[in-house]
Amino acid sequence: MKCRKAISFCFLCALFLIVSCSTVPITGRTQLSLVPPSNMLSMSLQQYDQFLKENSVSTDTASTALVKGVGGRIQMAVERYFIEHGMRNELQNYAWEFNLIESKEVNAWCMPGGKVAVYTGILPVTQDENGLAVVMGHEIAHAVAGHGGERMSHLLAVQMGGLALAVAMAEKPESSRNLWFTAFGLGAQVGFILPYSRVQEYEADRLGLIFMAMAGYEPRHAVTLWERMAAQKDGKKAPPVFLSTHPTDAARIASIKKALPEAMRYYRKPS
Repeated sequence: MKCRKAISFCFLCALFLIVSCSTVPITGRTQLSLVPPSNMLSMSLQQYDQFLKENSVSTDTASTALVKGVGGRIQMAVERYFIEHGMRNELQNYAWEFNLIESKEVNAWCMPGGKVAVYTGILPVTQDENGLAVVMGHEIAHAVAGHGGERMSHLLAVQMGGLALAVAMAEKPESSRNLWFTAFGLGAQVGFILPYSRVQEYEADRLGLIFMAMAGYEPRHAVTLWERMAAQKDGKKAPPVFLSTHPTDAARIASIKKALPEAMRYYRKPS
């Protein structure tokens, strides 16, 4: 009897996972999706506004203009790509926003709906608009590929027993908010669940190259950007590969080089 119950439970769990899957736009990869896109967009707006209230937006007009300028060009490239591939509705209700945040962290991220934050600490590494386009293209790719929702789904399944996001927010608001920030890489977590898997990172690298190329930025700048990122770690011990939220630097650069021919087909030098 116990064996039958266990088999039935496993069958129901498998069925639940099957019906809770969606497809990544563009790549076609199957991903876990427990949170409706409308919920993700609504919560993104709420959490992004809260983040801006709790953090300092840069008053550096030149750097802010750079971030908004690069972001705007990549936004138009993404929208054009989705229209050309018959996926206009995938970006429905997006409300793009680009802000430069005063922080020493070498970081940037994008929430669903095009809510982007770039930290001032990453600007010395990006150096110019080409390097910044690599970073912003990568982070925006995470968002449009639904990686945040996928990660949030995994976190809800593992840490909250598959609770719906709306229920989790009502019953455990603080825990849910922590899960949200972890899902988008704003919080570090090592173990079974990581902010972004290596599969998602490679996916975002590939799509980011295409988006920056369509925006008129030379995709080959991605190689030099990640070489500079790797140089930031000199003298610091990197985490073991199996615990890392990102591919190794060498693996990532090799993967980017393989993806460059595809990205270059989309590149048009600005006139």
